[in-house]
Amino acid sequence: MSSYRRAKVTDTKALGPKIQEAELEFTDGSRWPAVVLTGLVGTVQTGDEVVANTTAVELGLGSGGYHFVLWNMSRDLLEIPSSGHIMKLRYTPLQFDVGAVEEQLTPDTSEFGGVGGSLEGMPVVAGSLHSQLLAVALAYKDARPDGRLIFIMTDGGSLPIEFSDTVRFLKDGGYIDSTITCGHAFGGDHEAVNIFGAIVGARQVCGADAAVVMMGPGIVGTGTAVGFSGMEQAVTINAAWSMGGKPIAIPRISFGDPRERHRGLSHHSVSVLRRGTCVCAIVPVPRIPGEKAETVWSQLIETGITEAHDVREVEADGVLALIERCGYSPTVMGRGPGEEPEFFMAAGAAGIVAARLGTEG
Repeated sequence: MSSYRRAKVTDTKALGPKIQEAELEFTDGSRWPAVVLTGLVGTVQTGDEVVANTTAVELGLGSGGYHFVLWNMSRDLLEIPSSGHIMKLRYTPLQFDVGAVEEQLTPDTSEFGGVGGSLEGMPVVAGSLHSQLLAVALAYKDARPDGRLIFIMTDGGSLPIEFSDTVRFLKDGGYIDSTITCGHAFGGDHEAVNIFGAIVGARQVCGADAAVVMMGPGIVGTGTAVGFSGMEQAVTINAAWSMGGKPIAIPRISFGDPRERHRGLSHHSVSVLRRGTCVCAIVPVPRIPGEKAETVWSQLIETGITEAHDVREVEADGVLALIERCGYSPTVMGRGPGEEPEFFMAAGAAGIVAARLGTEG
């Protein structure tokens, strides 16, 4: 059951350009932190009466322990400047209009019409978890410092890009050059209607040498073969290939996860690469030692991934050092690189391959 409660704001602090943290005091006297997405509901200040969505916390979901401010009842009028006529969060009380990057694309004069040109072989790294982003970006920029890397955030996880501390860190550090939020995700430097328009927009509008595509923080899963939002990785791979790009699929590799279905090569990656993809993708696998390597490669072979895709072993030991030096500590399901080195090495290997492909020809 969804739940909404009235509360009073007792304190606030800025988390980023379009996001606040507010301390809320509820009518029963309890206090709880809440997120305020100012691009949707405006800012709040101490003393304001608000309505908060408390559902995720009450269900014990992984929203970081936050409620979300839905509306500020102390304000009579809110007008937020807009830039277009494409609606996101369509047909909900929070729908809002944006300009779409697709509107800036070169017209196509071919018999099919639509988008002019193609990705011209641009590498497109497709991930399934937001926690893969840091390693991809660090490894790419280390291998190709002058390459323009564009992050495309899909709507499989968090919808507001402001919720990602990782994106703020990478943008501030110059590891990603611009961002695009596609589907119903929002808040990027550019907005896109869908993944096809987003990757072409990355190339034509943002001048990308490579793009990395994955959802924002969070993932929806049911424990079944295809019932998880990470299946969108297959859509990205298919779209990149169809638009003339070079799809690179990050395999989800883990040895710290207690769930057997995620040990070694995750069943998520098997579902994406054997059930979801219709084309051949490059699948970089980090060089890892001993029994772990035997486990991963046997899974790749037994599931038919080595026959369906271009699986490449990549030396990626340096990725862990890049992460340690960058000053930001990533986690996957609460575990860091020390506990899940293979996970972050696999993501970094994809960044390395993208950098190498971008310099070919």
